[in-house]
Amino acid sequence: MLNILIAEGTPAVWQVERAGFGLPSNFSLFAAAVQLHCPDIRCTPLNIADGDPLSFGITLSDLDGVMFPGSPLHIYDPTPCVTRQIDFARAAFAAGVPVWGSCWGLQLATVALGGSVRRNPRGRELPIARAIAVTEAGRAHPLLASRPAVFDALCSHLDEIETLPPSSQVLAANEVSAIQAIAVQTPRGCSFHGTQYHPEHTLAVSAALIEMRAAELVEEGFGTKPSEIVAIAADYRALGAEPTRRDLIWRYGIASEIMDPIRRTSEIGNWLRTAVVPRRF
Repeated sequence: MLNILIAEGTPAVWQVERAGFGLPSNFSLFAAAVQLHCPDIRCTPLNIADGDPLSFGITLSDLDGVMFPGSPLHIYDPTPCVTRQIDFARAAFAAGVPVWGSCWGLQLATVALGGSVRRNPRGRELPIARAIAVTEAGRAHPLLASRPAVFDALCSHLDEIETLPPSSQVLAANEVSAIQAIAVQTPRGCSFHGTQYHPEHTLAVSAALIEMRAAELVEEGFGTKPSEIVAIAADYRALGAEPTRRDLIWRYGIASEIMDPIRRTSEIGNWLRTAVVPRRF
């Protein structure tokens, strides 16, 4: 059985607060996305933000893949929670296992491989990354094989890649972030694939993130008062619970690339099929 390590980048004490808004763990989101495409894969959690060790007798090279999910941390803040994750990512690459990253995971891998990350001067992107355009390299890459030339995806980020690591290909971009998806194949044989957006997110997750950040979103000009933001969150939560709500789909312009769970998570499925499974079999 294939074994994927899901390396949590959010400190456990922060996760408790986020759970109060209905945010599930990153592990549960990633495990659900993985098993949607490959039901027989075993997913193993590990909180690398808190420095949890691998289980006794297990090494990174024993794994079939490592996944780095999102996190509210900033990679340019040199706190122990951040630096230990950079060290862990470098160890994963040194072990030669395929690595996936969403959002923070993309930024973590970028820095671990020699690139840099900054606060996005165009501001926050939430809850939908609109009009993501597949690049020429992306059209030829299996990661985006099932995506149309332009698509929307769920997202939540303040930071973006500033400089790419060596041996990178930019696979997708939009007006908010010039780097929305990349692939890296290093001369040492390690591979990384990742997106700035969140294929693993659901509308319920977006609702929780919107509600949790209502005051910040007002300060950033996304609304005039928190109650407006909370009402949007309630609509997203309602649509997540009842995906046939045509009125809400129309009101927020939510494409079928987001509404369909298989299409929404297609990058993760493509990564498993083309980077993880062939390495074992």
